[in-house]
Amino acid sequence: MKIVHIDIQNFRKLKSCRIELAETSTIFVGANNSGKTSAMDALIMFLKKAKRKEISTTDITLSNWAGIEKIGTDWLTLGEDQQLDLTLDSWREQLPSIDVWLEVDESKLHYVRHLLPTLDWDGGLLGARLILEPRDPEELYKAYSSARSAATKTMACRQSGSDDNSSSSLALWPTSMRDFLDRKLQSYFTINAYVLDPELANNTPSQPITEYMEAMEGDPFDGLFKIDIINAQRGFSDPNSGEGAANSDRRLSAQLRSYFDKHLNPNELPEASDLDALEAMEAARSAFDEKLKSSFSNAIGELEGLNYPGFSDPQILLSSKVNPLEGLNHDSAVQFNVLRTDTPSTAGFCLPEKYNGLGYQNLISMIFNLIRFRDEWMRVGKAGKREENSSKPIEPLHLMLIEEPEAHLHAQVQQVFIKKAYSVLRAHTDLGNKEQFSTQMLVSTHSSHITHEVDFTGLRYFRRKQVSAVQEVPYACVVNMSAVFGLEPRRRPKGQDPEEQKRIETAQFATRYLRTTHCDLFFADAAILIEGPAERMLVPHFIRHHHPELDRSYISLLEIGGSHAHRLRPLIEALGIPTLIITDLDSLEKKVTEGKNADDEPKFKTNKVRPQKGQNQLTGNDTLKTWAPGKTDLDGVIEASPEEKTTSCGKVRVAYPSLTKVAFASGDEQSANPEIVIPYTFEDALVLANIPLFKNMFGQTGLTKKMAASTQVATIEDACDAMFEALNKSAKKAEMALDLLYLTDPLTLKPPLYIQEGLDWLKGTLEELAHQPQSEKPQLAKILAAEDVEA
Repeated sequence: MKIVHIDIQNFRKLKSCRIELAETSTIFVGANNSGKTSAMDALIMFLKKAKRKEISTTDITLSNWAGIEKIGTDWLTLGEDQQLDLTLDSWREQLPSIDVWLEVDESKLHYVRHLLPTLDWDGGLLGARLILEPRDPEELYKAYSSARSAATKTMACRQSGSDDNSSSSLALWPTSMRDFLDRKLQSYFTINAYVLDPELANNTPSQPITEYMEAMEGDPFDGLFKIDIINAQRGFSDPNSGEGAANSDRRLSAQLRSYFDKHLNPNELPEASDLDALEAMEAARSAFDEKLKSSFSNAIGELEGLNYPGFSDPQILLSSKVNPLEGLNHDSAVQFNVLRTDTPSTAGFCLPEKYNGLGYQNLISMIFNLIRFRDEWMRVGKAGKREENSSKPIEPLHLMLIEEPEAHLHAQVQQVFIKKAYSVLRAHTDLGNKEQFSTQMLVSTHSSHITHEVDFTGLRYFRRKQVSAVQEVPYACVVNMSAVFGLEPRRRPKGQDPEEQKRIETAQFATRYLRTTHCDLFFADAAILIEGPAERMLVPHFIRHHHPELDRSYISLLEIGGSHAHRLRPLIEALGIPTLIITDLDSLEKKVTEGKNADDEPKFKTNKVRPQKGQNQLTGNDTLKTWAPGKTDLDGVIEASPEEKTTSCGKVRVAYPSLTKVAFASGDEQSANPEIVIPYTFEDALVLANIPLFKNMFGQTGLTKKMAASTQVATIEDACDAMFEALNKSAKKAEMALDLLYLTDPLTLKPPLYIQEGLDWLKGTLEELAHQPQSEKPQLAKILAAEDVEA
């Protein structure tokens, strides 16, 4: 039995989304405020019965309050003598709910008989909906209308008895349905469960509750799965801070006490293996009682000298009790041996656990929690013999929710935890690779190190979607990354579609690339894909000193080689974040060679060449040819408009060298007669943007020296030829970037024109998404509509 997917509706930012769960581990990733915590809270509040009373009005999607207020307004306007809508249907469209869909085979039929929609079911999907709804709409109507009526009458009496006719700012509760429910939600609302139709499991939007569907009695998932939670706020503190309960109960000593009490306490349901311990405890108790009797004999004798106890008074006896659980109830119950040896001479080199680092406290606490939750599920030791568990079968599924495990952990420990967590949950003789019992682990994280260690097919990316003309508040959707990374590597079968093979190779490239880099792309507000190491060093420099607004944003820089950026296209479009691709022209000349091809056409070869217009040159850059601007001839690429350079519903823009005006002879940027050239790559474009700087640069070495020397020639054409030759002969472009970073005044180094234009576009796009004016919302609505169609 597995949970296949969960649909969440009307819960905070999750207006309507589907989360598909992987068979083992599912990782929630996404930028800040994208909905990851909302998803975890929805699962906790609906699936954990003890948490259901924590649902409040703030958990309802903000845009839904207009519909809820309309219900309240209609009730007050129409009155009891008119046709009131006291059905649940109008409420269900506005209130939070989750649909849980299980994949169940026929061998587990006895677990799910209460979820069967028909007697013809023969295995497959089964679903149930948990929804917050009024217990009795008529009772809610009476309570709300009477509360509003009482408040109105009170205010009217005050105004009639006052000589002051000025308006008052005082407003009595309730001023609105929202105000009423802020206090009374739990009094008039409950969570009900309904069986869903598997035939409509993939409906969008999700299937409605019809008049033929009755609310179930009890919890539909009781006995089906056990849910455990490790919260993000685990309550660790500095050793010098207060020792409150919120801090101490998460330490290893507290967890060991709890585990001992549930599974190992020899005083409860003793077994044969406990007898030796019980005899030792009884012997210790007897010896201690004798010691107490002899130690207090003088004191008790003095009491007898006062004629107490008398002949008829009860005798004073001292009796001790040895409780093994109390032996763990102190700060030094768990100690750490500093010297890591067992010799008696090192007995004093032990420290209490509160002196261990927060990172290790957190790691040990989480791992032991996983062990404890697993053993509670499997009812290890005394837990399986207790009366409350004796007649209940073990749940076939264990659902483990972990929020932000990276807290206090450095990168390596984060990676160790996520690699070991699932195996710890399965480390039992009845689990492992056996299929009788299943475990599914859900982890929400902001850590690129954790993301780096997991199978990318288990990633679920929470994508922020912006407001539109209809939807007035930001909301989120969930992208299943297995659609991007879920292609298994395989050899190309004979006759396989070349496009399908190309798609497989693209997925493999994206997976391998992200495996070798940090996965912070999944948490970024925007991305910049750059060509090489020189851009990797200088683009952040340009952002820091020329675009401080971008420097305040979370931007992920990926050095992939702009000509390979198209391989990440499925990923970039799935993430939906603004992306700037900085690449080169890769200009080529086409020459006829001897011989002919299979179509009896002349053969051609291509050579690198300095870019020039009107020379029948081509671009060898696959990103420019297949993504944007989608052209092969160099003249068409150079003349592309800003609109042609922008693609993927306005979320992706390419930036590459193009026509550049240079005042080479005078060095004056305001010259009336600038010359027009086309840079070959980033390095010569940088020189052309900083002619005065390079003309006055002396004492350099390597490529920097050659570039500076190229500016000392007579004409701009000679300079471009010299730079083209230097670039083709030198592979040490990063050294030039390092030389430029050591300039005395960072502001003297200006970005090339095409990079300046690209960064301006990225800045404007982020500002538009963050501060969308009301007048521009229809245009954004068109973008979102086109985006959904393209998806």
